[in-house]
Amino acid sequence: MYLLILVLLPMAGGLFAGIAGHRTPKTDVPISLAALGLEWLLCLGLIPQTGKTLDLPDLVGLGLHFQVTGLSVLLCVVAATLWLVSGIADREYLHHDKKTARYHLFLLLTEGAIMGVFVSGDFYTTLVFFEMMSLASYLLVLHNETEEAREAAGSYLAYAVIGGMVTLMGLFLLYNALGTLRFDDLPAAVAAYEGNRSMLYAAGLCTLVGFAAKCCMWPLHTWLPKAHPAAPAPASALLSGIITKGGVFGILALAAKVFVHDVTAGNFLLLFGVITMVWGGFMGLCHTNVKAVLACSTMSQIGFILTGTAMQCLLGEENGIAVWGTLLHMMNHSWFKLVLFVTVGIIAHTTGKLELSDLQGFGRGKKQLFVIFLLPALGIMGIPLFNGYVSKTLIHESIVEYIHHLSHAGMDIGLYKAAEYLFLLSGGMTVGYMVKLIVCLFFEPNHDSAVQAEYDQTKPAASPFLMGLLTACAALCPLLGMTPHFTLERVAAFAQGFFPTQGMEETVAYFSPANLKGGAISIAIGAVLYVVFVRTMVRRRDSTYCSPWPKVLSLEDSFYRPLLMVWLPFVGAVCARLAASLFEWLAKLVNKLLFFRFNPIVTPPENHRFANYDPHPKGRRGNLGTLNFGLTLFGLGYVAVMLYLLVRNVVL
Repeated sequence: MYLLILVLLPMAGGLFAGIAGHRTPKTDVPISLAALGLEWLLCLGLIPQTGKTLDLPDLVGLGLHFQVTGLSVLLCVVAATLWLVSGIADREYLHHDKKTARYHLFLLLTEGAIMGVFVSGDFYTTLVFFEMMSLASYLLVLHNETEEAREAAGSYLAYAVIGGMVTLMGLFLLYNALGTLRFDDLPAAVAAYEGNRSMLYAAGLCTLVGFAAKCCMWPLHTWLPKAHPAAPAPASALLSGIITKGGVFGILALAAKVFVHDVTAGNFLLLFGVITMVWGGFMGLCHTNVKAVLACSTMSQIGFILTGTAMQCLLGEENGIAVWGTLLHMMNHSWFKLVLFVTVGIIAHTTGKLELSDLQGFGRGKKQLFVIFLLPALGIMGIPLFNGYVSKTLIHESIVEYIHHLSHAGMDIGLYKAAEYLFLLSGGMTVGYMVKLIVCLFFEPNHDSAVQAEYDQTKPAASPFLMGLLTACAALCPLLGMTPHFTLERVAAFAQGFFPTQGMEETVAYFSPANLKGGAISIAIGAVLYVVFVRTMVRRRDSTYCSPWPKVLSLEDSFYRPLLMVWLPFVGAVCARLAASLFEWLAKLVNKLLFFRFNPIVTPPENHRFANYDPHPKGRRGNLGTLNFGLTLFGLGYVAVMLYLLVRNVVL
């Protein structure tokens, strides 16, 4: 029952806040904060309940199954903390917004759904709540209802629904092959599996798609740079910091429960993890919208996490260092993006701007704001004595350890050395784009002296309480980084039970010359990238910023949209026309045979509006003909059925 309350409490709080806020404006704010606070306490209460399970077998055939593991406790506590801090920031960020009731409704629905993902005990339960989370968070992206927000939300929804359907197909294949989807039963079922291994790979690949889209793994990442700038900054903190971890959770479950110590799966994940890492880093260097830079940073950091996940598969039973690195970087990245996005939200709320050229010099002389932004920035860059350095060092060491294993076995190490170099390069890209933000916001004077004079007199639009809370959150980055053996390693040891590992066999000397060398290489690469690329290609001679990102590399505009809006409709129209023509030809043939002495008397009717599509629907109800509306109806029906069955089971 405790787990059901954990999932349903925020959902009920969201419904209550939405109804109350709709009737009496602003009453939704205290209700939302109360629900967020209670949920945070419930998540803390999960810590002593590790190992408990809950089965609801009568739901939807396979039923719903929940379990509490160290990993689920870690993710739930992190998620609840992010939601609480984000909710506090919402109170100020959305102070003048007229649609806060709707926002808090879907904010809390999303929280309840992601809690269901993190405490799920099988893949089916994971998918049910994963789709609920995707649909509810869609409204967070759409909240501002600008043209950019509508386009971003459309992309987000399309990935969510299509990805979810492909994942469901993968789960059908997986269940057909193994006879179970329960996490605890899957390793034994895979070990006893005697069928064609390619069937498992096909099932795993389909299952991966929906999770990969949510965690923005390349090439399913294109929603990310659009969604983050469009959503309110506190919502962006959640999208980046924890909602992406819902997708990572599904991938971790695949790696830990289905493809345990599988070299083929490990190499596949490593390939896409490295591409995601590098691609996101390069996008971060190029973009000039400050929220887009942080969004691309999320993609790159997810690449680091996927690389660590791949090394878990490759290292076999000695994968403790990769498990710890992956877990800690998931937690660290969530914390970085919470502080960074809320801080950027304060800047955007104060100025109404997001482009670096417009924000240039805003933070000059604002010491507390500078410290709040700097500490998580240094953490995400992997600077020694900060928490990001610890997790990145562990992942890097897992790559080095695997290279040593292959070298001792006399096997080729070329591809893995390349992966290590790209890992260090991506770390350098992180340094480059974060230094770009720090220098532009806090050191460079604005190219317009009048604007700079105005900024010098402008105080951040945030209360002392919020500034103090963010300062405390930012201070955790060096605190954890300077005490890794007493803090971070204990967290990793607590959460490692979900994985097939014995943990770390040896103590890691984080500040040894060998490990410091890796961090120093990335820092040096970042300095070179900033001087050679950012200062010459991104920052113009007139001190303004302009993105050099090639449009041809925008997969959504150059591939996905043409595929869905042009190529597939064209092929479908041709096939439909051929099918219709066959009936016309058949009717004419029958007429000729039956009435060969007379004129044809049977004429098939034609629908002249077949396949008509208006890309710009007009009128009050023009949205009824859009893809977004159809996807939303599907998702609403899916979620409504799941919620009804869940509540019915609880009541009865």
